[in-house]
Amino acid sequence: MTFASFRLDPRLRRGLERAHYVEPTPIQQAAIPLALEGRDLVGTAQTGTGKTAAFVLPILNRLLSGPRRRTRALILTPTRELAEQIHDVCVQLGEGTDLRSATIYGGVGQGSQVTALRAGTEIIIACPGRLLDLMDQRYVDLRSVEVAVLDEADRMLDMGFLPSVLKIIRVLPKNRQTMLFSATFDTQMERLAAQALHEPKRVAVGMRAPAETVSHALYEVPQHLKTELLVALLNAAEKDTALVFTRTKHRAKRLAAQLQRLGFSVNSLHGNRSQNQRQEALDGFRRGKYQVLVATDVAARGIDVEEISFVINFDMPDTEDSYIHRIGRTGRAEKSGRALTFVTREDDAMVHRLGHILPGGLRWEKVEGFDYTRPAPPPLPQGARHFRPGRGRGPPRRQHRPPPRRDTRSAAPQPRPASGSHRPPTPSAPGGSHQRPAGQGQGRSASPHRAAHSGAPGGGRRRRRGGAQRQGRSSHRQG
Repeated sequence: MTFASFRLDPRLRRGLERAHYVEPTPIQQAAIPLALEGRDLVGTAQTGTGKTAAFVLPILNRLLSGPRRRTRALILTPTRELAEQIHDVCVQLGEGTDLRSATIYGGVGQGSQVTALRAGTEIIIACPGRLLDLMDQRYVDLRSVEVAVLDEADRMLDMGFLPSVLKIIRVLPKNRQTMLFSATFDTQMERLAAQALHEPKRVAVGMRAPAETVSHALYEVPQHLKTELLVALLNAAEKDTALVFTRTKHRAKRLAAQLQRLGFSVNSLHGNRSQNQRQEALDGFRRGKYQVLVATDVAARGIDVEEISFVINFDMPDTEDSYIHRIGRTGRAEKSGRALTFVTREDDAMVHRLGHILPGGLRWEKVEGFDYTRPAPPPLPQGARHFRPGRGRGPPRRQHRPPPRRDTRSAAPQPRPASGSHRPPTPSAPGGSHQRPAGQGQGRSASPHRAAHSGAPGGGRRRRRGGAQRQGRSSHRQG
C-alpha cells in the first residue's frame, strides 16, 4: 500500500512527496481510512510508529474545504516538545495550502500565542494547562471545532491532566470527530474514551511490545560505577548519537555536567530548563551539535530525531510502558536502533517484567576490559560532605564574618543630673573611707569628667548657654 491509495487532496500528496513519505506505516494504514470517513478512533501504537501523520493528514484533508480564520481542529498533547513536533508535521505536510496552525503551552510568555489566536488559526496544538488559562481570559473560541485529538493520552493522564482534559472536552461541540492515540491502553484510558468519544473504532498495532527494529541489551553494574560505564560505552560509540535517560531532573543535570567536563558534546533536557533552553538542546541534538542528550521521561516526550543511534537507560524505568516510550526514540521509521539498560540489584523485579515484553528475550552484555568489581569509595564521616567540582562554583568559600563591635559603653559620657538633684556618691575605696579626687573642693563633689573639661584646679563647671541658667546656679551656691 502507498499513500496514493488514500483519498487525499493533490496538494497533500505533493506535500508527502516533498517530505519523502513513501509507504505508510501499519498504524497509518489502519487509522487514515477510518479518520477520512469521519469516524471516532482509538489508535494504540508505540512511540515512533508514525501516529502523528496518522491524524494530521486526515485533519488537513478535511480542513481544506470550509471556512478559514477560525479554530476548526484542536490537538491536545502532554508536553511542549510534542506540541512543536506536531506543529512541524502540520507545516511540512500542509505546505502549499493556506491552513495555519499555532502552538499553545506554558513556560513562555503568552503574547505571541494570543497574537496568533487573534489573527485566526485553523489548527490549535495545545497543552491543557495553558489552553485553560487562555480560555479563562476569553482568547480561545472552540465553538467551531470539528476535530479533536488526544495525543499521547496515557502520558497526559500520568501527568495529572485528566481533570483539565475533561473540562476542555465538555466545552467542545458535541457534533465533532474525536481521535485518541496512545502507546498503552488500560482501564483508565477506557473510561476517558467512553467520556470523550462516540462509538469509536479500535486500531491496535504492536500493543505493549517494543518496535521490532530495536535490539536490547542489559548491563549489570553497581550504582557507583554507572557513570564510568556510560563513559566507556560513549567512547566506544565514537560519533554515534546517544539519548541517555535518568529518573530525576537533578541527576540529569549532574550527569550532563560530568560528561561535559570529560570532553563530550552534551546537553540536558529536564523540567527545570526554560523553553528556550529546551528548544536549543533539541535543535542542537537534531543538527548534530550535541552527541549526547541527557533527559528525563516527561521532558523527552516529543523528541523527534530520526538518527538516534542508541538509547541508554542510565536508571531503570519504573514501568514497562516507560521502557517502551524511552526506547521508542531509536529505531524510528523502520530504521534499526539499540537500547542499552543499566541494571542494579534493586532492579530485579523490573528485569523480570521486561522479559515478558521483549520479543527476543533478555540479552546480558559486558564491556570488555571494564572493571565491574571496583569497590565503592568509603563513606565520609558524619557531617562531612563531598566536594562536587564543576557545579558552577569553586570550593566552599569561608563565610565572611564582620569584626566584633567594640564595647564603647564605658567610654560614653555620663548624663549630667539636673540642678538641685541628688548626685550618687562616688565608689568607696577598699578601706571604706570616702576618696575624693585630688584638687576637689569641699563644697561639692565633681566628677573627673567635669574637671577635665574645666581645666581649673578647683574643677570648675562646664560653660552652659543662657544667662538665666548661670544666674540661677550662682544664687544656688550663695544659698
